[in-house]
Amino acid sequence: MVSLNPTEYDVDLTVTLTESPGAESRVFHLRSAGGVLSPDPASVDSNLPDAPAALAAVEQFGQEIFFPEPRPDRICTQQYGGPQVAEVKGWFRGRKVHSHFSRTDGCEIARWKTLAALLGNTGGSTGSV
Repeated sequence: MVSLNPTEYDVDLTVTLTESPGAESRVFHLRSAGGVLSPDPASVDSNLPDAPAALAAVEQFGQEIFFPEPRPDRICTQQYGGPQVAEVKGWFRGRKVHSHFSRTDGCEIARWKTLAALLGNTGGSTGSV
């Protein structure tokens, strides 16, 4: 079911990134209307280190990542990519988003790398081990 977006934005996401257990979380925002970011790069509207790259990744992969189709044949490698975790909440094209990201296995690492720019593109969030 599609919910109406209560904001003026078609992408309105808040990312809470924690680089390691006990570390202070960092909060980022990504907001755009009609594919256009806020004209003020210092604005809280989109304060990611590379907001244009984050928006491009979300526009390209958001539907697939935020609202995945069940795949019973999916096999994930058992590898550990790091302690980073991120929570993404908000709205994507009128649909409510609440997604958790980690780097606990190959599938989760792939999801993280796909949206690294949205997840703050900092140290571990780039996917490098």
